[in-house]
Amino acid sequence: MTVRMHPSVVVTATENGMVLLDQRAGWYFELNPAGASIVHALTEGADPVREVVGQSAVPAQQAAGDVKAFLEALLGRGLAVPR
Repeated sequence: MTVRMHPSVVVTATENGMVLLDQRAGWYFELNPAGASIVHALTEGADPVREVVGQSAVPAQQAAGDVKAFLEALLGRGLAVPR
């Protein structure tokens, strides 16, 4: 699944991860370091599964499932759109 962040979402790194601001709804979403690494990969055009595997001891198959679930959540909230 290939997605990109919605143009109305502002991404800001924090000490503990990342914050997403949906400017359309005025909602903030706080991400932990794992979620932040996935969003960072998306904004840089990198593979988010590789990002997760490279930063943790999670096996690639589990990381792929976790990333897919996270991306589906972003899509469901309108924070990301398909490429």
